[in-house]
Amino acid sequence: MSNSESDLLEKQEEMVEDGDHERYSHYVKKDKIVESAVMGNAVIALCGKVWIPNRSPEKFPVCPSCKEIYEKLKP
Repeated sequence: MSNSESDLLEKQEEMVEDGDHERYSHYVKKDKIVESAVMGNAVIALCGKVWIPNRSPEKFPVCPSCKEIYEKLKP
């Protein structure tokens, strides 16, 4: 692993937040979910939460902030 790759990984780990993502399911672009599953990258939800998905979202209620933002994006 090159020095720049390890720096990038450290920065990515710092971005991952504790908090509401443990209580809610969040809206994230589908391509980012696939990328996260393959590469282990963190994702950013519509509400701004940053985390590495590792659980089934169907078991949790939708984040109110993500839902509100999503509704505003609909045509």
